[in-house]
Amino acid sequence: MAEASTRGAKAFGFEPYEAGKDEEYMSPEQEAHFRKLLMEWKRQLMEEVDRTVHHMQDEATNFPDPNDRATQESEFSLELRTRDRERKLIKKIDEALERLDEHEYGYCEACGVEIGIRRLEARPTATLCIDCKTLDEIREKQRG
Repeated sequence: MAEASTRGAKAFGFEPYEAGKDEEYMSPEQEAHFRKLLMEWKRQLMEEVDRTVHHMQDEATNFPDPNDRATQESEFSLELRTRDRERKLIKKIDEALERLDEHEYGYCEACGVEIGIRRLEARPTATLCIDCKTLDEIREKQRG
């Protein structure tokens, strides 16, 4: 279970944060850990955006065969949808970095309790504690 909960941090080449015995939640060291994690994630996403732009410029060809053109357009469309999701994720990362600047990072927006280090390492842009997120998902399912 611990391995799955720290998969997010490890994906960025980070070791899970080990808080000191009496360390306060969201200490300056913890904030620095998450700032570094978020900045690295954003850097990786921005590199992907650059690669996509260059790939689409390099691979753009006016194929005479309609099937080849359709395949290329389909591939480009998929890439653009992926980049759009990543653009939205970059916005969430920027919002998380703002919360770090304001020393509000790591606290649930709904109830104010600590989100938790392991949850934040698994999902660094989390804004809700696990209980509020669970309730949110239940409400969403009930709505349809």
